[in-house]
Amino acid sequence: MSVPLQAPLRQYQQLATEIDTAVQSALSSGRWLFGTSVDQFEKSFAAYCCVPFVITVANGTDALEISLIAAGAKEREVITVANAGGYTTTACRIIGAIPVYVDIDPETLLMSPQHALAAVTKDTAALVVTHLYGRMAEVGAFRAGLAAMGREDVVIIEDCAQAHGALLNGKRAGSCGDLATFSFYPTKNLGAMGDGGAIACHAPDIAAKIRALSQYGWSQRYCSTVPHGRNSRMDEIQAAILLSKLPHLDNWNERRRRIVHRYRAAASAAFNSWYTDSPAFVAHLAVCRHRQRDHVRALFSEAGVATDVHYPTLDCDQPSQQGLPMVVHDLHESRAASREIFTLPCFPEMTEDEISLVVSALQAHR
Repeated sequence: MSVPLQAPLRQYQQLATEIDTAVQSALSSGRWLFGTSVDQFEKSFAAYCCVPFVITVANGTDALEISLIAAGAKEREVITVANAGGYTTTACRIIGAIPVYVDIDPETLLMSPQHALAAVTKDTAALVVTHLYGRMAEVGAFRAGLAAMGREDVVIIEDCAQAHGALLNGKRAGSCGDLATFSFYPTKNLGAMGDGGAIACHAPDIAAKIRALSQYGWSQRYCSTVPHGRNSRMDEIQAAILLSKLPHLDNWNERRRRIVHRYRAAASAAFNSWYTDSPAFVAHLAVCRHRQRDHVRALFSEAGVATDVHYPTLDCDQPSQQGLPMVVHDLHESRAASREIFTLPCFPEMTEDEISLVVSALQAHR
């Protein structure tokens, strides 16, 4: 027996009848872009996230790029972290923004408000707060700090690609920032069967700008009035699939939390960075730390348990970024974590036998 890190096919197999019916309906409509499925998903997901507007786009990185343009970040500074996979960095490079990397809190592995606020300059346009691994950051701390500095002009963008459904202090991930971005990559907590993304926002004028940016800058058909527009849209089939899955999201998140709870209960003190059981954690990834990470991963592999590292290389250290403009602050905690973190299997369709095998492997390393 072996335990895969992810198995998205299982989710389709469980919902095959429901998904097939939705997809067939979308196909039969003859309207494969800008049809009823996209419209219904945007409204349903907006209601779920407790925001007035959701605009779907082609993928999560497009969502970040378009949000940064809407925030006026082109050729300005964007404060971010270096340990979150490179997606904000990619969006910055596309629009000519300058990434400013700040350190993380060692307990949460999320952006440190103290370090982020200290990095704000006159050139700062936006601050991207990533809800990494499914743990929701306290966006209010960043907002309060910016207000105290008289910098309410800095746009707060939540990167919710790993936190669909997270709930902190009564607020959903995606409802706390000025803008929020989502990815619906197949292995996300709410995943499509292909690429997909979305942007959430509160202001009608910003929503209109984002929609124009995602469609050539058009204010009306063939009339481009918003600079830097491009083509980024979700198709009807992916929207139909996401509509089918959305009602199951909360139950899937609770299942993920229970799995991580069992891992944490089985692990020795040598493993740390387990998260809480609160709704602010939706367990997108079961990430832990161990000082002998590579050795322990080899032992898990021998036991038949797949692992991975999310993420092994900081953005600022990637070969593609060398020589490009960036600001790198002291990243002591980010670098320390990148040497020790690794990811265990955690997805709602795991069997009891698979969970038990991971638990046994953890117990073997007490």
